[in-house]
Amino acid sequence: MPGTKRVTNKQTTTMKSKYMKRVLGVVCMMLTAVTFNAMAGATVAYAAGFAPVAGAVGGNVVALVAGQLSPAGVMRAGVLKEIWTGEMIKAFRTAPESLGWLQRIRAYNQYVENDVIHFTEIGGDPKVLVNNTTYPLNITALTDADKPISLDKFDTEATPVTDDELHAVSYDKMASVQERHREALREKIAQKAIHGIAPDENATEIPVIKTTGASDGTRLKMTFGDLLTLKRKFDGMGVPAKDRVLVLCSDHVNDLLETEQKFKEHYNINQSDGKICRMYGFDIYEYDGTPYYTMSSGKKLAWGAVPAATDARASVAFYAGRMMKAYGSTQFYHSEASNDPLYHRNLVNFRQWGICLPLTSTKCRAAIVSAKAAA
Repeated sequence: MPGTKRVTNKQTTTMKSKYMKRVLGVVCMMLTAVTFNAMAGATVAYAAGFAPVAGAVGGNVVALVAGQLSPAGVMRAGVLKEIWTGEMIKAFRTAPESLGWLQRIRAYNQYVENDVIHFTEIGGDPKVLVNNTTYPLNITALTDADKPISLDKFDTEATPVTDDELHAVSYDKMASVQERHREALREKIAQKAIHGIAPDENATEIPVIKTTGASDGTRLKMTFGDLLTLKRKFDGMGVPAKDRVLVLCSDHVNDLLETEQKFKEHYNINQSDGKICRMYGFDIYEYDGTPYYTMSSGKKLAWGAVPAATDARASVAFYAGRMMKAYGSTQFYHSEASNDPLYHRNLVNFRQWGICLPLTSTKCRAAIVSAKAAA
């Protein structure tokens, strides 16, 4: 996770130390077994009149073959109780490459202090006169305003890890838990970011466009005509042609794949940054975490609201040059099992400060919302 880590994870260091001790223990056991087999083989060979070296090699070969051919568990009964693959099956997460659109936004981490960042909101541009003959010139004040922004606070729920678990598993359980907390934070921060970028509803120079395609029984599908409407809106607002980004929800991606051959030919997600293609002046990405809108009204649901059957995910467009993101501190919270006499468990969770927002409210973003199908 981005940000500066304030608290040192002593428990992770301890677990890694324990893991290395277990590995060294296994190696020592293997060396002991090889030595024992060699000595036994050499003794038998000497007694039978053969060279001890040949007996030492033969002892290990016999032990290896016997271990492979014997019924499962016979040779190893009472020695090895469980065999762990070391493979961990995790919950599905958003792949990092699907967040390439977020990487396009400039980070202002260096300006964060006490998890607050200050921006200067730039006023209007001065009017330019060509071949002016009227004096004195008009005076236009460029009013800039301080814009303090407090970063959002993201907390993971605490995860218990017992001492029994740490001693039983063959992998670094504590490191695995921490990794899953970081992945969950990254995913939630990205969802909050695209929600903050998306317009609340259609307004002057903040367009929310409704789809115009065929009905699927619930909503109208997206078409290339809707993308062209989006381009016209951005052109009309004077948005620079470079760094226009369009984040399509999966519904709209599937609509275009189903009906638009040109899009189908270009659909080839870049595994490094998640970009599908560049069309109509937009770098197009696919992301499943875009915000929900009410199809009939075209209004965005509040953050955390539970969508209804009348709501659908929208696609979000923005000009990267007018967006900001910032990450503040990362805090790791941990209570040791030695302080829990009843359950002997460690508790682990994280806190991350961060935010992503438009620097200006207008002329830099839009959304495409699925229109409600006629009854």
